[in-house]
Amino acid sequence: MSMSDPIADMLTRIRNASAAKLPQVCMPSSNMRVALAETLKEAGYVENFSVADIGKNKKELTITLKYKGKHQTPVIEGLRRVSKPSCRVYVN
Repeated sequence: MSMSDPIADMLTRIRNASAAKLPQVCMPSSNMRVALAETLKEAGYVENFSVADIGKNKKELTITLKYKGKHQTPVIEGLRRVSKPSCRVYVN
């Protein structure tokens, strides 16, 4: 089954995993998702990420989430998608 919005799916998985205080979140990999994970890592929002082969022509992206403080507060707060397939936002 194809996904209509893979970026929103990725952000939802990260948001749900950080709300549950999970150390890692796994998802199907794509070039776009890897580029987004790399950007999140460079900005300091995630600890690390890795891509692993899980079968014939299939890869899995694993993102290690980052928490701060004694109470393990998620570094990522208020994650949301601005431009959606139903309502595109363009910036010049």
